[in-house]
This record gives sequence, C-alpha cells and structure tokens, in this order.
Amino acid sequence: MFSEEPVQFSFTPSEIHQLLSCFQSGLPVHSPSGSETCPGRTVCSVEERKKRRMISNRESARRSRWRKKRHLENLTSHVNRLSLENQELKNRLCLASHQCIVAERETNRLMTESLLLQQRLSGLCQILDNMHLL
Repeated sequence: MFSEEPVQFSFTPSEIHQLLSCFQSGLPVHSPSGSETCPGRTVCSVEERKKRRMISNRESARRSRWRKKRHLENLTSHVNRLSLENQELKNRLCLASHQCIVAERETNRLMTESLLLQQRLSGLCQILDNMHLL
C-alpha cells in the first residue's frame, strides 16, 4: 500500500557527502570504515549493502510507526464519536420511555374515569326508567 505522505530520510552529514561524491565523480568513494560506495552499477561491498539496508529498514520502521500512530488516532477519534452518538441515543431512549410511562398512566386514568362515568350514566338511566314507570 502506498502512502501519499512525503517520505523523509535522515542521513548523517558524512553519508550525504559520500552520496554526493558518488554522483559527482562517478568513482567509488572510500568511507572511513574502508568499504566502497558504488556509483552507477558497480558492485558494492557487503558492508555498504548492510549499511544501506539498515538505513532503509530504519526508515521503513519509522514510517510504519507513523502509520500505526495515525491509525490509532483515527480509531480513537471514531470511538469518541460513536460514544457521543451512543450517549445521545441512550438519552433519547430514556426520554421516550418516560413519555411512554406518562402516556400509560394517563390512559389508565382516563379508562378509570370512563368506567366511573359509565356507571353514573347507567345509574341515571335507571333513575329515568324508574321515573317513566311511575
């Protein structure tokens, strides 16, 4: 997977000097350790290849750590957003449950009142029937 982020290399001044010398002269440059850096397609010493590979591995590890850190930051941000959304949904559920309980109590009160009114009506109807019979 390729990253769109710029790649940053960190070289010591002596490494930069060696690289520039290789490109400018086209001839092998001897490093303080005695190994040769290779211009163009000349075969490099084992030490130089190991050194370059070590530098490459360090840069690769640094980029990997950076990607891992960014991924963790993104996941943390996502978790925070989901936690807020979850809390909002819990609040809405609590409000809806409360409104349901209030509506249920009102329904029960109205049903009781309806039964009482039906009983009163029935009593009044009996009184009227008794008055018509007289």
